[in-house]
Amino acid sequence: MTASHDRPGRLAVGVVGVGRVGSALGHALTLAGHTVVAAAGVSDASHERARARLPGVPLRPVPDVVAAADLVLLAVPDDALPPLIAGLVATDVKVEGKLLAHTSGRYGVRVLDPATRAGALPLALHPVMTFTGRPDDVDRLAGICFGVTSPEPLRPVAEALVVEMGGDPVWIPEERRALYHAALAGGANHLVTLVAESMDLLTRAGVEEPGRMLGPLLGAALDNALRLGVRGLTGPVVRGDAGTVAEHVTELTRVSPEALGAYVALARLTADRALAAGLLRAEDAERLLDVLAGGRGEDTEGNRP
Repeated sequence: MTASHDRPGRLAVGVVGVGRVGSALGHALTLAGHTVVAAAGVSDASHERARARLPGVPLRPVPDVVAAADLVLLAVPDDALPPLIAGLVATDVKVEGKLLAHTSGRYGVRVLDPATRAGALPLALHPVMTFTGRPDDVDRLAGICFGVTSPEPLRPVAEALVVEMGGDPVWIPEERRALYHAALAGGANHLVTLVAESMDLLTRAGVEEPGRMLGPLLGAALDNALRLGVRGLTGPVVRGDAGTVAEHVTELTRVSPEALGAYVALARLTADRALAAGLLRAEDAERLLDVLAGGRGEDTEGNRP
């Protein structure tokens, strides 16, 4: 992404929510030749990010940011988005003719309906990336996917903005946004939890540097999963090693009951997928599921005592 301020079609951009995502996308739009004219943020951390990533951009109340912009980037938490839109419309902030783009994964453009009825042009541009607030956040935009939803006439505009920020636009129908976001959150957020739990268990097992041990293994497992799908499975479940899984259940019951539920649930899902893919024999799957039913405090018919 290189700055090109003399290109046609450049927009005055307002950023509402200069947190990790808003400040990174605002900076990316600046590099694309647009001009961030105002920003709004609540916390001290947001103000610091604005000063670092959007130097010289004035911090203003939300109505003033909207009034100054052609494109308003709404980078606020999911639950804050509906009341923000309702508040803008209720206070008669002029949105007619303005591009209103939110970055939420959960929502499409229906959440913007109150503003759309007032003449705004709605876009949903969700970057499929985790942002940490570090300086390399902007670099991470290069080549990532954005989940894009908009009215059909605005689709070229939405996709062009994503491309300008260095991303790859992927169309998500309005009615499938919740499923799309559940898939991403389940994959990325739960992965972090699983890795943190594995590191903790390895520490309890006496491993001094669990991250160093897990790094190559998890890197290979992720590569296998992305390239091969379920056929990238390895380990005791896909091998049908019910005795090994039983020992895992026993040890987790003793050491970390909190981790047991996740282990059992994921092992059951793994067994189901392996069986469906023809990687696990039915009789082996039955033995595994009996062991896992015991790990959940069920009898072998799957009923809780």
